[in-house]
Amino acid sequence: MIRCVVIDDEPPALAILADYIGQVPFLKLAGTTTDPIEGLTWVQQGRADLVFLDIQMPRLTGLQFLRLAGPRCRVILTTAYPEYALDGFENDVVDYLLKPISFERFLKAAQKALALLMPAPAAAAELPAPQVPSVAPAVPAAPVAEYLFVKGDSKNRFIRVEYADIRYVEGLNNYVVLHLADQRLITYQTLKELTDTLPQPPFLRVHKSFIVSLDHVQAIDGNTLYVHDKMIPVSDTYRDALYQLVRGGRGGR
Repeated sequence: MIRCVVIDDEPPALAILADYIGQVPFLKLAGTTTDPIEGLTWVQQGRADLVFLDIQMPRLTGLQFLRLAGPRCRVILTTAYPEYALDGFENDVVDYLLKPISFERFLKAAQKALALLMPAPAAAAELPAPQVPSVAPAVPAAPVAEYLFVKGDSKNRFIRVEYADIRYVEGLNNYVVLHLADQRLITYQTLKELTDTLPQPPFLRVHKSFIVSLDHVQAIDGNTLYVHDKMIPVSDTYRDALYQLVRGGRGGR
């Protein structure tokens, strides 16, 4: 069993997460509190294996909590603000849940925590029986449109993004950051999934954490790309494909 503590300054949010925890066989609720100082004390006393942590709280923010708690437990961030995802993953959180949190999304995060906190044989015993996937219709290999839709910060909200506006994409575990000319968009998707979606060229994966648009590459110097004011590394795995495109003059559409 994974002992869970929920810390959120809003009592309704505590109630929802406590109810979700009660529905998952391998989770056990060890406590809920609206006071992050009290929650930090519980963690320091070893009362929790996993903390569901809000970010914007009085007295002590979630990011300050992460720095003080250190590696004593695993943390899943719960917040209504997607702009903190990058900070969260830089602090090695298990997952980042955007409010309102559905039970399906909560369960997915809980299963990630299970895989990290329990040995593989025990984790397999705790997981529900696998479901046989339905057969999906074939998907075209390449998109026809000049844009894609990415999931926004609330349920059933999607944002249209023109391919031409994307300078580069940065991967953060199960999230990606789309760097556009005037903003950053954070969405729940893996870099691999986005690699399969974006047209190639002009998009090219150049590193385990980066996809670039060759339309926005201003210079290449060895294993470094210059995309406007950003220096992006090129790993040896992807270097040959990059130089083949560049030397062949096939960078643009």
